[in-house]
Amino acid sequence: MGVAGDEGKLKRKQYEDLLEPLELELVAMARWAKATGARIVVLFEGRDTAGKGGAIRAVSQRLNPRQCRVVALGKPTDAEQSQWYFQRYVDHLPSAGEIVLFDRSWYNRAGVEKVMGFASEEQVDAFLKQAPSFERQLVDDGILLFKYWLTTDQENQEERLAERLEDPLKRWKLSPIDLAAREQYQAYTKAREAMLKATHSEWAPWTLVDFNDQKRGRLTLIRDLLDRLPDTHIDPPPLEFPELGHAALKETYGVIEPIESYPVNVD
Repeated sequence: MGVAGDEGKLKRKQYEDLLEPLELELVAMARWAKATGARIVVLFEGRDTAGKGGAIRAVSQRLNPRQCRVVALGKPTDAEQSQWYFQRYVDHLPSAGEIVLFDRSWYNRAGVEKVMGFASEEQVDAFLKQAPSFERQLVDDGILLFKYWLTTDQENQEERLAERLEDPLKRWKLSPIDLAAREQYQAYTKAREAMLKATHSEWAPWTLVDFNDQKRGRLTLIRDLLDRLPDTHIDPPPLEFPELGHAALKETYGVIEPIESYPVNVD
């Protein structure tokens, strides 16, 4: 099986055609989770620009946002820094029927915090020892836990960082930490390997997905996630849709009128 670069990058139309049937399966999966009370947690980890946000959108965009939540925590507060490290993540774990997608997770400690010096070696070592036990408790309690690391070569990372710098619509994604991380590519590799060695367990294994081609990577990740779940096929409940019984009504306004529509020339 070749990597994305060997096979050529997917065109948008190809990608959308391949994504659509997976979206139908994701919708069925969410229906199954709601019916069975399953609790699903998916971690998305990887280098800056790997494509975590796009992958999360691909999974969640057709799902009910009241059922599928995205968690992207910022810098911990002073109070959170004084707590047990995992505590602020526990608050975001799913209830029955929920799907929670973590855009970065507790593994920040073994990645960016370690490489950029935001955590001491003692804190990182303690995390690597505690994480498998923490995850064992989650799994033993019935949570379905999936951990994905999105991989990308430095050449692609450089291209994506430059694109963010030049595109005003993506400029907000770029931070001083992102730029500083450019010089730490090998350090992140070393940190990742130490993390995998310590936390790739039978009950909570890691899955690495090639995201050099982000579109192909999203398809690969979604297919893997769906394949690792139980049979999630549940027919949607029947709904009656009777005839309206009268001509469709138009909106009427008594107090105020709608504002003027955006001007568009339609040929």
